[in-house]
Amino acid sequence: MTKYPMTVQGARALEEELKHLKTVLRPQITAAIATARELGDLSENAEYHAAREQQGMSEARIRDIEGRLSGAQIIDVTTIPYSGKVFFGTTVDIVNVETDATVTYQIVGEDEADLKLGKISVTSPIARALVAKEEGEVVVVQTPSGLIEYEIVEVRHI
Repeated sequence: MTKYPMTVQGARALEEELKHLKTVLRPQITAAIATARELGDLSENAEYHAAREQQGMSEARIRDIEGRLSGAQIIDVTTIPYSGKVFFGTTVDIVNVETDATVTYQIVGEDEADLKLGKISVTSPIARALVAKEEGEVVVVQTPSGLIEYEIVEVRHI
């Protein structure tokens, strides 16, 4: 079975989505299908076909979430002693050596990644370059525009 590394917050978000799909969306779709059936001929009933398609997508998402949660390896970084090293779940402040631009990232699982929120996937090039490094080290990241050097300013367990 494939193990999916996941933060506590990421697991909680998936559990909430799963609860919403099962308790809110599933009954709504069932009601929409029932209403569409009452309209008559199903072969040319667009509402019925749309509701059935939505049902299929919803059920597929439910199965996907259940599979991810059953294979989740939940990592709570707040329980791990501080070492100054970067690993899954830590929040890292880095500075671009050339431009002095500072950025903060949390290294998370693929399902949780959202660059707008400063969460990058553990499989991303920058995360792979940062993992196992310590505060004060300089890392080189291969980007499409070339190599970029970052210095690790601070590692936090939050």
